[in-house]
Amino acid sequence: MTFRALLVYGVFGISFSYAQNSQVPSVSTSVSLSSAASPPTSTVAAVTDPASFVIPFVGTTNGGHVFPAPGATLPHGMAKVGMDTDSPGNHAGYDADPQFNATGFSQLHDSGTGGAIPLSNFKLWPFAQCASFERCPTSINGRKTSRKLLANGKPDDFASPGYFSTNLSNSIRVELTATRRTALHRYTFPDGTKNPRIAVDITNDGSQSSTNPVMTLDPNTAQVVGGASFTASFGPGRYEAFTCVSFKGDGFDLGKPTEFGAWLADFPVKGTTNIAQLYFGFTDQLGALFTWNPAPRGKTTILARVGVSLISSAQACANAEEEIPDFDFERVRTENRRQWNELLGRVQVDVTGVEKETVQLFYSSLYRTHISPADYTGENPKWNSTEPYYDSLYCNWDTYRTLYPLMSLHDPSRFADIVRGMIDIQRHEGWLPECRGATAQHFIQGGSNADPILGEFFVKFHDQAAAMGVSADDLYTALLADAELQPPNWNLQGRQADIWKRLNYIPLDMFDAGGANTKQASRTLEHAFNDFAISQVAKIMGKADDGRKYSQRAGNFANVWNPNTTVPGAPDVLGMVQPRFENGTFNFTDPRHCSIHDPDHATCFLNAANRDGFYEGSPLLYSQYVPQDTAKLIELQGGVEKFVSRLDFLFDQSYFEPTDEPSQQMPFMYHYANRPGLSTQRARQTIANFFNTSVNGLPGNDDSGAMGSYATFYLAGMYPLPATRQFLLSSPYFKQISFFNPTFNTTTTIRNNGFAGNPPTGIGGRVFVQSVAVNGQQYKSNCYLDWDVFTNGSLVELTLTDNINVTCGTGPEALPPSLSTGGYD
Repeated sequence: MTFRALLVYGVFGISFSYAQNSQVPSVSTSVSLSSAASPPTSTVAAVTDPASFVIPFVGTTNGGHVFPAPGATLPHGMAKVGMDTDSPGNHAGYDADPQFNATGFSQLHDSGTGGAIPLSNFKLWPFAQCASFERCPTSINGRKTSRKLLANGKPDDFASPGYFSTNLSNSIRVELTATRRTALHRYTFPDGTKNPRIAVDITNDGSQSSTNPVMTLDPNTAQVVGGASFTASFGPGRYEAFTCVSFKGDGFDLGKPTEFGAWLADFPVKGTTNIAQLYFGFTDQLGALFTWNPAPRGKTTILARVGVSLISSAQACANAEEEIPDFDFERVRTENRRQWNELLGRVQVDVTGVEKETVQLFYSSLYRTHISPADYTGENPKWNSTEPYYDSLYCNWDTYRTLYPLMSLHDPSRFADIVRGMIDIQRHEGWLPECRGATAQHFIQGGSNADPILGEFFVKFHDQAAAMGVSADDLYTALLADAELQPPNWNLQGRQADIWKRLNYIPLDMFDAGGANTKQASRTLEHAFNDFAISQVAKIMGKADDGRKYSQRAGNFANVWNPNTTVPGAPDVLGMVQPRFENGTFNFTDPRHCSIHDPDHATCFLNAANRDGFYEGSPLLYSQYVPQDTAKLIELQGGVEKFVSRLDFLFDQSYFEPTDEPSQQMPFMYHYANRPGLSTQRARQTIANFFNTSVNGLPGNDDSGAMGSYATFYLAGMYPLPATRQFLLSSPYFKQISFFNPTFNTTTTIRNNGFAGNPPTGIGGRVFVQSVAVNGQQYKSNCYLDWDVFTNGSLVELTLTDNINVTCGTGPEALPPSLSTGGYD
């Protein structure tokens, strides 16, 4: 989900890296980037500590809504512990703008979302000084405190993968780290603190939506157990969450609390052990407060271990005991970073001759692709299953294009678990999940966009699927449910399948009880691509009839193409996707609608009264979105020259929207017109103009890693075609880049021969691909690589030139494939 946001370069400066994060990364000098299965070896300096290149603060202002800059998590961890601020845009809890105060350190967050503020549950808060126990300001507004500022005016916050610290203006130091379902906090109080106190907040999630809270505290051990019901952030549902909080002195015996009690808003009641002992209303703020004796010598440092669960507080306690039995902060932090380094290190870049910020942007982007979805295995309260369970999908419409194809290259085992989890959801709920958070269904954005995710997995890993625990039959059954069965409410799952099958498009004027009839034209395009993904699975499984059927349905995008629509002021831009009535006639939506040139300044967001036919993008944008058949799109637009001219028009007139996922492929679409040099330049201009390592370095919401994976691919010199075996090819920003795939135990290296650096504006330079060789042999195309290049482990050598007029080559397979030219038969 993308809410448009304008980039504001220079609000905090072009770079937002704290002094603690400016360490020189660790580089090994003799590490081979080729596995035993790879052809020619290449020995270069390998990045052994890629986490040191990660700047987690990228995108934490200006609507990026990124986690975990202010916190810590494992790759795809359920626990995402971080600082919450009182910023109005704190969807991931935190805002790097120093004007906003800290309000707590909570255990659950999502990353890069729109909608209402999600999660931010179970905040902890330390007090160095209160007038008395009963007068501690425990409410979310009462306790908020500013952060200490550095000399440059930035908050004294630091983050690296698996760790976060801040120094508050009251001189309390806070440090955070995490395992999969448990957070570990370390609070160091200032010298002279006589009554160190910590509050546990049971009710305040990000939207302050709690109902039905429960909480008890143990006056002897200070353990707190409790939970509540909370609202979904992008849908009508609710979820329950539970916690278990325990405390320990760091280097001293903490002992029993000297004071304890439950609190209501700003009123702690000493001696109470249960919120049932208070008078509270429907949405009151509730929690626990403890006082301890200070450490006998030196500073007082208290550890807080916080387990979380969606099942029960008892399970939250079990999770905490299992994952952090020893309260060893440094052990947990070290192991967390080790896991990040292992994962990030599967993608190696040669840093020679590359600006440090480019390397930081690359690894920071790759890092954000491994925040969501979150591994909630064992925490699904809705049914019992031995299958993995992943949540925080929020939403597939954002992530299917680039996040999962990136996972295919270096993290296929995790990808298999996510696919197994999706199939298990379909098995129990009837349809594959689309948008989901904390077990609650959220609103669908495009269509049944788990289809291309499952298609992506099966097309690339069908030979390994069974060994990875994925049943081909169950996967296909789940896809057919989406394709053929209409759900009771397609706002939340599935498709408007009946009318899709009858008319081969979604009409503007059809209403029934199944859901809102909106975004009809863009949904037609989405369903066409979803059916294309199903066709590719069917063909691999030997289901020839189904393959033909869904390939034909993949061409349904043409049914909403009006050849007579033009752009006001640009009559040469002829032909456009438009909403269509059931009787076959077209309605008219201004092609500028929902763009920056829209006279009405519409957003095309979710609204049942919105009859324009499009979701989060203009007709001009969607008229370029046919990944499965760009050759047909070129034909509809009047041929190659007009296609190139239209692309130029879209970029030059700012119709290209870097915040919107359907735009992501647009810079690479010149490939299909045999002009890959133009693709390379447009893609590099996109990075130069819209991505950097500052706190406002994203063009909009990170969208659960969609922007991170998008930038990662551009920097790697590729763009994926989901549910196919092809990656569109450009030149990486590095002399070479390597992908290690654990499933195949192979490494594929893409090397730039003649690499001369990266023009900072993205314009010109020796960056255009003149020729491609794979394992020493000239490749069939200069414009794409097939999947077997990556399964076999290969050395891909690109010969670079400064001539933008390069081509894809001359052979019959030089151009990237399209459905209408037989490329996917």
